Amino acid sequence: MVFTSSEITAYVGTLLWPLFRVAGLVMTAPIFAARTVPVRVRLGLSVAITVMILPIMPPAPQVELFSASAFFLVAQQLLIGVLMGFTLQIVLAAIVTGGQVVAMQMGLGFAAMVDPQNGQQTPVLSQFYVIMVVLIYLAMNGHLVLIEVLIDSFKTMPVSMTGLVANDFYKVVHWAAILFSGAVGIAIPAIASLLIVNFTFGIMTRAAPQMNIFAIGFPLTMLLGYGVIFATLPSVVPQSSNLFSGAYRLLRSIVGGG
Repeated sequence: MVFTSSEITAYVGTLLWPLFRVAGLVMTAPIFAARTVPVRVRLGLSVAITVMILPIMPPAPQVELFSASAFFLVAQQLLIGVLMGFTLQIVLAAIVTGGQVVAMQMGLGFAAMVDPQNGQQTPVLSQFYVIMVVLIYLAMNGHLVLIEVLIDSFKTMPVSMTGLVANDFYKVVHWAAILFSGAVGIAIPAIASLLIVNFTFGIMTRAAPQMNIFAIGFPLTMLLGYGVIFATLPSVVPQSSNLFSGAYRLLRSIVGGG
């Protein structure tokens, strides 16, 4: 059996070009991109997903493997995958920001630990919110929906020299405002409640200067903060679901899937 160079290029390109898009998503998407996931596992998962979707993919373009066209093709596929994963990372960043605001209001801003999702130090309260939201993300099959959006992107935005345009990046940057609004939506109950508590302590300090408000204010604020968190936890579920749903709608509008 004899294979020509063009046939070998076609066979290799059929697997290689989609692999870069899948690898870009696995490299940045929540759960898959966690620091606790080994690189070999990510690579194996990328190859496995690519092999499974090959039968339903449109024909890959005929491009020489070592050429300028191949370089731009790889860059375009990587950008598509990274953009899809980064959009969902914005949701987790909003959760972390909301947890930081609540922690600062409670006086827990100094209590930090390493976040296994991104390898950086975040307040313990933010880590608690992130773990809960990640569990919600898995419960709503968000990772499976993301893979579905990825598969649909190969049909609506096939592997080619053209793909993302400047307006697509503008959409993501504009939608990134959710980082602030989502964080405020999570933190506003604690902010309002603890603001009233601090205002009450201020009145007590003015009315009875001889009282050591700091001795009772800090533990009482922390205790009331835990109560507020416990009371507002049910509202985090619909808020995080709406954030993820908005991210998926944005991705489908970018890749042309609806």
